[in-house]
Amino acid sequence: MRNEEAARLDKPWARTLPARMVRGVVLRGVFGTIIDAYARQQIVGHELLAHLDKPAIFVANHSSHVDTPVLLRSLPPRRRRRTAVAAAVDYFYSNRLLASTVSLAFGTVPLERRSRGVDIHPNGHLEPLINGGWNLVVFPEGTRSRDGRVGVMRSGAARLAAKHGVPIVPVHISGTHEAMPPGSGWMIRPPGSRWRGRHTIRVTFGLPIYARAEEEPLEVMETIRLFMAACGADTTPDPRLAALRAARAAKTAEPALATYGQPA
Repeated sequence: MRNEEAARLDKPWARTLPARMVRGVVLRGVFGTIIDAYARQQIVGHELLAHLDKPAIFVANHSSHVDTPVLLRSLPPRRRRRTAVAAAVDYFYSNRLLASTVSLAFGTVPLERRSRGVDIHPNGHLEPLINGGWNLVVFPEGTRSRDGRVGVMRSGAARLAAKHGVPIVPVHISGTHEAMPPGSGWMIRPPGSRWRGRHTIRVTFGLPIYARAEEEPLEVMETIRLFMAACGADTTPDPRLAALRAARAAKTAEPALATYGQPA
């Protein structure tokens, strides 16, 4: 599916004031109540968001359906009210009812999911969103991790941030994979715990990253990967970055042509 088709599935009404008011009530009264019943949520680095004076792209790891409400409720209210969440077209926009539900509940925007994750084209339908002062949540792995490891991340968020001069805020989420793993239709209790046992979910915000237009997007995503590794995540390096660095090294180390008997 092309980006133009994904744009046609977008639900702009989900970003109107009435929809945002409903979303706030649902997030606090429904999702908040459920999450708090099964987990203790901790937020680290929340103070770093206070210094942001412009929209941001929040780039997070993804291992559970509960990641989205957990991340949204971790944001300051004023920023949360103007935050959209990138969602895979083939999964969340497969029918009108599901598309309308997730658009209202989470403020989603549709993105095409490719073979190696959700990618973002800087000239796509997100342009008006960013220009209009909206924040964006992106899960660049493109799918939930089945084993809790952070998979290879696509670099579209880095390109989008560089073009618009908005910061990327890396976010590491831990504990959600245990609380609601893929394949589970509901949150679960910790193994061996009584009915009141709760998981610990931690959302860690990193320092904002300002991607430059001339900077290689893969290098930006590597910075995000290293942040997540520092948070204790088991991460997967992008093999394309290793190939890129090897090509650079080979180019800079390429010897000059020499004549027989004379040094190069």
